[in-house]
Amino acid sequence: MANPRVLDKRRKSIRNIKKITRTMELIATARFKRAMDRATAASDYTRRIAGVVSDLANAGLEVSHPLLNQRETTNRARMLVLTANRGLCGGYNGNVIRLAVAQRKLLTELTSNEVILDVAGKRGETGFKFRNVPTTNRYLQFDDRPAYDDVEQIANEYLLQYEAGEIDRLDVVYTQFVTSARQVAVYETLLPLGSLGGGSPTSSPSLAKLEGKQTLIYQFIPSAESILEEIVPMSFKVKLFKCFLDAAVSEQIARMVAMKNATESANEMIGMLSRTYNRARQSQITNQIMEIIGGVEAMDG
Repeated sequence: MANPRVLDKRRKSIRNIKKITRTMELIATARFKRAMDRATAASDYTRRIAGVVSDLANAGLEVSHPLLNQRETTNRARMLVLTANRGLCGGYNGNVIRLAVAQRKLLTELTSNEVILDVAGKRGETGFKFRNVPTTNRYLQFDDRPAYDDVEQIANEYLLQYEAGEIDRLDVVYTQFVTSARQVAVYETLLPLGSLGGGSPTSSPSLAKLEGKQTLIYQFIPSAESILEEIVPMSFKVKLFKCFLDAAVSEQIARMVAMKNATESANEMIGMLSRTYNRARQSQITNQIMEIIGGVEAMDG
């Protein structure tokens, strides 16, 4: 029979761990709600930008921009992997890293060159280092509330590299927020952007459709070209920012679920240890009573 004192000490330790996991679950829940509000607002903005871009394409404008031009050959590819700075979030980081390793292998075979790998998050940096995968840039300043200004700096660097011909393709590996019950590790090619009128899944109905018209005459001020020069890079920046927001929301959901499961497991372990402790304590008391009875009988004899 186990020692009741050892069982009681172990039970107290698990209760302390339960307090920590429960607190982390509540914190993750609060952060998830804030992050989801930001992601929802960014999704609406992204769809609106896509709708404006689609309207420009449907207005008879001759679309020409370096970010839209498909390269004849893809010789230099770059990949950005979005992970968390902290653990205790289930398989969130592991799923992204495994997908990034597989996608990097495919891109290496496609380009016949080493793929440049950038990573956001300490867990990603540690994971790739453990797998002996070299990384170039490491962004460790992001938390559950990524700032647009920080993402814009990264986006500007990628834009300059793409326009200068230093890279031919940019992929982003992150966890896409679908619903509060479903998040999927995906990779998305952000550069080149592709056709403006391609009708991506995130695009919104054009202004002409919203107003119930078949055609819409535009007047571009100061010029269509100047508007295009502004809106095409903006579209890329917004898409990249949306990836960061999705990753932040998914991280908090994964941590919330992981801490909830840990709290429930702690409750089960406490219940099991309590039953074992009660049996051990009862056995100990019974033995003590038997010893007392035996001592009394010996004195009477």
